[in-house]
Amino acid sequence: MPRIQDRLQELQITLPEAPKPVAAYVPAVKTGNLIYVSGQIPFRDGKLFATGPVPSQTSLHEAQEAAKQCVLNVLAILADTLNGDLDRIRRIVKLGVFVFSDSDFTDQPEVANGASELLQDVFGEAGRHARAAVGSVALPLGASVEVEMIVEVEEG
Repeated sequence: MPRIQDRLQELQITLPEAPKPVAAYVPAVKTGNLIYVSGQIPFRDGKLFATGPVPSQTSLHEAQEAAKQCVLNVLAILADTLNGDLDRIRRIVKLGVFVFSDSDFTDQPEVANGASELLQDVFGEAGRHARAAVGSVALPLGASVEVEMIVEVEEG
């Protein structure tokens, strides 16, 4: 697997600063060789950019972009947790994608693909993961999408 920072550069991706928690939790917990990353919403440059239910207020395409931003925020938290060494990531184990959905919307997996495809682009085979894509009647701060992740890392 190529170095993750090199791969991010190839994809023209710059990780944001790791978001700070907006409630009483920690961004990530490492136990053994697993890191559990708390749900992240699509903050970009300190602002929530996708709000409201999909598709009435946020389009499917916008929701997919929001899912990608959530993943970038997760990767920023992982970089902080791993002292900048994303090459310690061995596998993306599980992804949870929550979508603030209109009552008749059933394309949550399509929204989640925005997150899943980005992880596969960055990590290759190690980015393939188990996943849940879940519709919700609301998400924190009115966000359209929230993403949580479990990652296997090399001890270090």
